[in-house]
Amino acid sequence: MKTTKTVGILSIIAGLIMIIAGAVTWGVVTSQLKAENITVPGDSEFMGGAYAGKKVGGPLSAYAQADIINVHALNSSNGETYATLGKLANEAKEAGDTAKAEEYTKQRTSMMTASFLRSSLFSSVIAYGVAALVIGLGVLFGLIGWALTSINPQRYAAVTRADGAVV
Repeated sequence: MKTTKTVGILSIIAGLIMIIAGAVTWGVVTSQLKAENITVPGDSEFMGGAYAGKKVGGPLSAYAQADIINVHALNSSNGETYATLGKLANEAKEAGDTAKAEEYTKQRTSMMTASFLRSSLFSSVIAYGVAALVIGLGVLFGLIGWALTSINPQRYAAVTRADGAVV
């Protein structure tokens, strides 16, 4: 039973470390997003526009910002993606229409920038998810540790009856 208590104590310690690490990660990501001073545009329709006009400082507002960046980028490129703009630029170049090829290349550069911005915001959304997972696992480890340290060895000790049977 000494091993059970030791494992229980170690689980509680691991749980506390995980909760702290998850909370610190959440806090760092939040402070970094807030330092960028990003405001979700008013035309954001994510979750019914719930984050329109609000500062980015959490997982849902970061996702809303990433979503509206995509909407704006696709609107500016007439629905063409980074990949299709590259194809269109090559086709225009091969057809000898350098002006059109340059236009597609400029649009493609804008789409690339939008993609980079979205990726950065999605990275923060993932970081929030991992932080929440680690906090949840920390709570679970703590509860398991508490349960292990609460085991009463006398309650579960084998009892030998007078006839020699163990119960």
